[in-house]
Amino acid sequence: MKLNLKHWFVASTFSTLLPLGVAGHAEASPVNPVVPTTFYRTAKVDGLSIFYREAGPKDAPVILLLHGFPTSSRMFRNLIPALADRYHVIAPDYPGFGYSDAPPADQFQYTFDHLADVMDDFVSQLGLKKYSLYVQDYGAPIGYRLAVRHPERVQSLIVQNGNAYSDGIDNNFWVPIKKFWADNSSENATPVRQGLTLEATKWQYTHGIRQPEKIDPDTWTIDQALLNRPGQEAIQLALFYSYRSNPEAYPQWHEFFRKYQPPTLIVWGKNDDIFPPAGAEAYLRDLPKAELHLLDTGHFALEEDGDVIAGLMRSFLAKHVAGA
Repeated sequence: MKLNLKHWFVASTFSTLLPLGVAGHAEASPVNPVVPTTFYRTAKVDGLSIFYREAGPKDAPVILLLHGFPTSSRMFRNLIPALADRYHVIAPDYPGFGYSDAPPADQFQYTFDHLADVMDDFVSQLGLKKYSLYVQDYGAPIGYRLAVRHPERVQSLIVQNGNAYSDGIDNNFWVPIKKFWADNSSENATPVRQGLTLEATKWQYTHGIRQPEKIDPDTWTIDQALLNRPGQEAIQLALFYSYRSNPEAYPQWHEFFRKYQPPTLIVWGKNDDIFPPAGAEAYLRDLPKAELHLLDTGHFALEEDGDVIAGLMRSFLAKHVAGA
């Protein structure tokens, strides 16, 4: 399902310059920085049209960016050009999100296992043999499923408010959702549906940030326009319910961390009331060498501290990824 604002969106999204102060960023002159070209592509995967953003040299180390809810690969619109001079950066939209196909919930199984299946086939179709994995929110349960299936592909992890521990969902935000997991009745679904409103979408972007005036209102406006499409409520409720499968998979993910010890950078908005800092600190139990940075911002940390995160990533990847 496509949105009429697509052509405006593609034309306008990357008019912004690269973030200032990113370590190692090349400039043609102080006035005209070199902005790597981002391409907007689609791939046919499992009968679905999967939209993705791609930039950077094809022979450079790959970074696979996996987005959260309720957004899409658009959340990486500024990070991609900040990395693409040295890295091959790829950011797909999952089925039901962004500009990828969104078949009705009665014609497609919206579970995290199935989304991971599609992303697995997407990665294979693009021929990605090794990559660094950036996970945020929904990107974590999808990305860690890929990591467990293909540990040999994962060169490093960048974790930004992407949960993998019960510590990170042991707070009041999750009480109605856990009730919905226990019984997905219409009554229990009612408070969960509030997460699909404009108020909730805006809150995810603005809660816990330092400077509200730095947050582009296009973020929640575009996300909400996509959430308001016909059929989206059923799609997102199915995924809210499927999220119960993720805590069940945590032990598998922890075993992957312990066994393979992938170099890991954790950049976490510490004011996030969805996934609080306890979820970030829990990684250190299984990844004691992980680099942890708690940033004074919220759930979508890239919106306020994208330049900081890009700089940390460039330094981290240069140390841990061959060819970087």
